[in-house]
Amino acid sequence: MSSTFVAKGADCYDQYMGRWSKRLAPLFLDFAGVADGERIIDVGCGTGSLTFLIPDRANVATIEAIDFEPQFVEALIQRNTDQRISARQGDACSIPFGENYFDRAMSMLVLHFVPTPELAIAEMLRVVRPGGIVAATVWDTFGGMPSQRMFWDTFAAIEATAHVRRDPALVRPMTFPGEMAGGFKAAGLENIAEVTLTIRMDFASFDDYWFPLINGQGTLAAFFSTLPQGTPERVQAAVRNAYLTGRPDGPRSFVSAAWAVKGTVPTRLR
Repeated sequence: MSSTFVAKGADCYDQYMGRWSKRLAPLFLDFAGVADGERIIDVGCGTGSLTFLIPDRANVATIEAIDFEPQFVEALIQRNTDQRISARQGDACSIPFGENYFDRAMSMLVLHFVPTPELAIAEMLRVVRPGGIVAATVWDTFGGMPSQRMFWDTFAAIEATAHVRRDPALVRPMTFPGEMAGGFKAAGLENIAEVTLTIRMDFASFDDYWFPLINGQGTLAAFFSTLPQGTPERVQAAVRNAYLTGRPDGPRSFVSAAWAVKGTVPTRLR
């Protein structure tokens, strides 16, 4: 299975999105739940924003963290000091564990980067025991991330070819209302609940907003280099004006929303 997430190293991820996943993780864990003694799998662990938070909430038995990107797994291993946590490279669509192995499966900011998210949901269900919980959250990329739309819509208004990058960046699998909940229901999960989780993305300055966006994950920097001469500078100036909105450069704060869904593995499937 491939991933539509283009990684450029753990440090770039932490600067671009990792700092926001750390804000989302507590809200998601409040929703997903956790209990003493549980065996948990973190599917798409990244550099550990959720993984390292779980033991602070409950005296769990084990946490298995998997991610498609080996560099993220290595970063998590290097940062880990908890013997209950293990990390390995793994595919969300072919989870390397047997049936009924876990009490709870969690996936944070992953399913919208999986080409076949339905298969990933089915795999999480497979490895969780009857009565256990499967939970996932994804960004509302179309309607819930104004800091991203400000960039992409400004970019597309200036450069006609930008829509080729903008459209798939904003319209991702499982990111529309009810879509992920529908995927959980189709997989056979019961007692499905869906909520919106909201954080704020705070930037210290325009540079703090712009440079991680351009030089972080993905291939946007390379795409910029192919644009006609002067176009990258025009885009940057226009986005800067949108960021500043007539005020001096400095801190700006943007609401960002994510969909979160959880369901119970029914006994009748076993």
